[in-house]
Amino acid sequence: MTQPHSFSALKEWDAQCQLLTTGRVSLLLRKGGIMETHDGFEVEHRRFLLYPTFLHQNAAELQPQYLPLLRPDPAPGQIVLPALAEVLAVQKVESLAAALRLEPLQALNAGAIERRFHYRNRPWIHALLLRVCPLNAPLVVTETPDLLGCVSWVPLGDVKVEVGEAALATSELAARRKELERTLET
Repeated sequence: MTQPHSFSALKEWDAQCQLLTTGRVSLLLRKGGIMETHDGFEVEHRRFLLYPTFLHQNAAELQPQYLPLLRPDPAPGQIVLPALAEVLAVQKVESLAAALRLEPLQALNAGAIERRFHYRNRPWIHALLLRVCPLNAPLVVTETPDLLGCVSWVPLGDVKVEVGEAALATSELAARRKELERTLET
């Protein structure tokens, strides 16, 4: 799409955005930010741009194989949005054991999953399976006060993006969806 379109963006750690954009992972575990509503994180949008954040990235919460992805912000004062994501499946996981079984399917380590699961004394977490399409050229926007803060969703208004091919083939995403379902059933 090259015509301007109204988008929102989901804030996520830069390392996670890199993994999603390259297809290394397709699953995000979300709980919500400090400024979220009383109910916490909700999947407000089924299609959104990935908004890499650097502020709260925590090496102690990533699996060791993903630590080399941690980097300083390459463009302070600007936000470089790399991809468009589409939600293929959402699971509200209300069992800690089930949440911990998701560790191999995404980037957070077991300690981070457990902390997020129990955050604000509400025992659950959302698992989002995403189809991610890198943009042909990243969308660069100037960081403004209304884009900052500890919230998950940021409205961007009308922006023009050119979406490339999906990071993963449909067949691979279908296999990952089945793996997610199997993992949560056991």
